[in-house]
Amino acid sequence: APTGIDDLRVIAVSRLMLNNIPHIKAYWVMLGMKTAQIAQQFGANDFDGTVTEEKIYHMAGSESPQSLTIDDIRRLIERAGRRPVERDTLYNEVSRIAEAMTRKNRAARLVNGEAQKPEASQSEAIH
Repeated sequence: APTGIDDLRVIAVSRLMLNNIPHIKAYWVMLGMKTAQIAQQFGANDFDGTVTEEKIYHMAGSESPQSLTIDDIRRLIERAGRRPVERDTLYNEVSRIAEAMTRKNRAARLVNGEAQKPEASQSEAIH
């Protein structure tokens, strides 16, 4: 079985050799939280997102938690010396403040009887 050092080597070599791939994940469920956190210094730039209830890796023996909150993930990324950025599935930055304001404005338009313009929704993932 690969060790944590093996995982970090693969990530580091991937960053060097796959320079045409902008995002390299350190999937915390698979690697464990501490190794995924360290991987941010070895070339990974995607912590991978929130998981509601992961079962596959845990059935195979993973000892990581089955889920983490957004605040837990933010804290782990910040403690690794990185700035957490929430992104959608296409890696566009998600702004929760802008999202909340959009919902508030949409509700205000409905209350005022104004026509509502359709807006694209974004699925969320922290990277």
